[in-house]
Amino acid sequence: MELLQLQYFRTVARMEHMTKAAQELRIAQPALSKTIARLEKDVGVPLFDRDGRQIRLNPFGKAFLNKVDAALTLLEEGQKEVSDLAGLEHGSIHLATSTLDRLSEPLKAFLSLHPTVNFRITQASLSEMAHLMEAGEVDICFTPMPMERPDFSAVTVLNEEVYLAVPPSHRLAGHSSVLLNDIADEPFIGYKEGFHFQKMNEDFLYKAGISPNYVCRVDEPGAIANLVSAGLGVALVGNCGGPNSPLHLLSIEYPVCQRNFKIVWHNKRYLSMAARSFRDFVIQYLDQNRIQGS
Repeated sequence: MELLQLQYFRTVARMEHMTKAAQELRIAQPALSKTIARLEKDVGVPLFDRDGRQIRLNPFGKAFLNKVDAALTLLEEGQKEVSDLAGLEHGSIHLATSTLDRLSEPLKAFLSLHPTVNFRITQASLSEMAHLMEAGEVDICFTPMPMERPDFSAVTVLNEEVYLAVPPSHRLAGHSSVLLNDIADEPFIGYKEGFHFQKMNEDFLYKAGISPNYVCRVDEPGAIANLVSAGLGVALVGNCGGPNSPLHLLSIEYPVCQRNFKIVWHNKRYLSMAARSFRDFVIQYLDQNRIQGS
């Protein structure tokens, strides 16, 4: 039984889809299938139930996965501890996030101080981040959505006001603020369902008693700004303004619309010196920039 087999098995067990697992692992699907078949032969029982192209972890597989998770986690923690003995500059950090925009500046500043720290970054949904954290596959998560699990700790590092964005020619462009229900009948531009900011925006609209008329849904923040500036509709956005912005941003008086970005880590997993240093650096960096910008 080889370590690589166990790592591949854990990915297939998580995704329960051989093709998607092969894509994530960046190997050919036939090679992955053969590796899993060899592992099952070594274990002595099938670990998956197969129905055509569908695979499902069976009771043998679930029991084996618990032990594989524990074994791989111990090995990964051992590797982190050894790296810590060699010092911060030899450390590695695996970060999961739904958005990189707000992290780009502190990440750049951290790497300028510690250029040899090895980063691995995964963009994931909230549920995917929680699973990766539980499995010990990531060190830290950065998210505007709450991740409430008994063994998770979180600290808010950035509070971002959400504005109503309107084009310069809009009837409200001369205003500085607005009640959200004042624009109940306006055409809206939003994100696609499942996008990390969309659920938050819909919660704000629900509190205002609005059922928005979406004329377009996108999956890129830049597309929101382009479509609003073109006059297609209005949108809820973070602080993406500036002196050259084509948008007019209105503060929302009611309801309170704010995104609270958090750094999250697992209390019961070993957090490497590099990961702890990055966590503390981001907290301090964003706090100092908040004070300077206030």
